[in-house]
Amino acid sequence: MKTVLHKANTRGHFDHGWLRTSHTFSFADYYNPQRINFGALRVLNDDSIDPGTGFDFHPHKNMEIVSIPLSGALKHGDNMGNETVLHQGEIQVMSAGTGVVHSEHNASADKKTDFLQIWVIPDRMNVTPRYETARISNLIRRNEITTIVSPYPGTDRGLWIYQQAWFSIGELTKDSDHIYHFRSPHSFGVYIFVIEGTVVVEGQELQRRDGQGIYDTQTFGIKIKEDAKVLFIEVPAVE
Repeated sequence: MKTVLHKANTRGHFDHGWLRTSHTFSFADYYNPQRINFGALRVLNDDSIDPGTGFDFHPHKNMEIVSIPLSGALKHGDNMGNETVLHQGEIQVMSAGTGVVHSEHNASADKKTDFLQIWVIPDRMNVTPRYETARISNLIRRNEITTIVSPYPGTDRGLWIYQQAWFSIGELTKDSDHIYHFRSPHSFGVYIFVIEGTVVVEGQELQRRDGQGIYDTQTFGIKIKEDAKVLFIEVPAVE
């Protein structure tokens, strides 16, 4: 088993006034040659947007983009005609493919919106762009690791992307023990991101917003030191 550790305070952090953001991997003005990606996981941004502000229309191409609201209301619009408002307990997936233009704004006039923006390198280029949302709160069971994104339609619960990748969330209680089993023997590794709480993964303590990649194994143990919400992203290698 091999690991890579990314403590929360080592991420690239920027305060743009209306936006406070932390980048686990190199993104925009943050560049770290040791943090380009973890397998097919290319971007993991932890964003907080002030009321009435957001990202105006901008383009993307050939990337699988997953957004997970943590608090507040996230308003999405795109040139495919989609207009949605997402809340905690929901998720959106966008396959940028041949090209898409979209915007993301805080839909609230008085509360900030926090969300994770995650990019996964797809396993095929120039697909027809697509957009989907789903409620995941009704899938999640206490003290279970629940899949919310998987490869291609109909292969699991939740949404799907163009990649052999699985996103799972665990809402896990203090003093419980869990084993993560890789979904595929061909996966490169699993990236663990602690949204809230404190956990211990194979002896390494991870606190709020810490991340750790694990690879060269097919299982690993996780002990919950403090009630936690944990995101697991299992991805293949990329050349």
